[in-house]
Amino acid sequence: MEDPRILTIQDISCVGQCSLTVALPILSACGFETAILPSAVLSTHTAGFTGYTCRDLSDDMPQIAAHWRKEGIRFDAFYTGYLGSTRQIAYVREIFATLGRGRNLRIVDPAMADNGSLYPAFDQAYVEEMKLLCRDADIILPNITEGCFLTGMEYRAQYDRAYVDSLLQALAEEGAKTVVLTGVGYDAATTGVVVYSQGHSDYYPHRRIAQGCHGTGDVYAAAFTGALLRGSSTFDAAKIAADYTVACIEVTQEDPRHWYGVKFEKKLPALLRQLHP
Repeated sequence: MEDPRILTIQDISCVGQCSLTVALPILSACGFETAILPSAVLSTHTAGFTGYTCRDLSDDMPQIAAHWRKEGIRFDAFYTGYLGSTRQIAYVREIFATLGRGRNLRIVDPAMADNGSLYPAFDQAYVEEMKLLCRDADIILPNITEGCFLTGMEYRAQYDRAYVDSLLQALAEEGAKTVVLTGVGYDAATTGVVVYSQGHSDYYPHRRIAQGCHGTGDVYAAAFTGALLRGSSTFDAAKIAADYTVACIEVTQEDPRHWYGVKFEKKLPALLRQLHP
């Protein structure tokens, strides 16, 4: 039997422990042949660094996909992160439609917004295209801000369970099949994730760490994807990824000089023990 092959599509920051420099090692450590499609190459990520370089690879993406089709290369799963333009989203949708093998799994992290606002590079046209990609997905991993942009709901920094339930229902009405809503906390001490599918939701809370780290969303999404493909249920994968991400933040905080990313490598053995008890 051929080993499962996953394709992850997002940018690569050469330094900074995010995007593909996180996804590739985590998914590989989980035991999967992991192919990558970089949407851009940056010298560093954009949070806290200045003067970074960025090479947009939009022109290369369809050529790479065409070569794969010619060679008969297919994928059992797809996981997407940050995509830089509506054009790139359209390329990804075509890849979903043409490069899958069998009952392939499609996981989309609609990485476009946080804290009530879109990232500076994006506008409403991008949101509309991302809605289409999310409808193509089996599982989406938005935060609350992204969920609001995908549905048109009003963003609230303070909310209750009824608000979250309404957001999840609105995402389902927009075509989402399964939602893993991240960053959901009902008090100052905790945050967590809600898994929603077919009208049913489960909540996993964990300790909120005030001092966050860049790239934790990418760590979470990659660990979730790896756990899910290893056979965990969606809720168990969400829980495993949350615990792993918290552990990575904790070990990173022991080194105040390490401000630019999360030391996910240090905790990979703990993640693998969760996947292979």
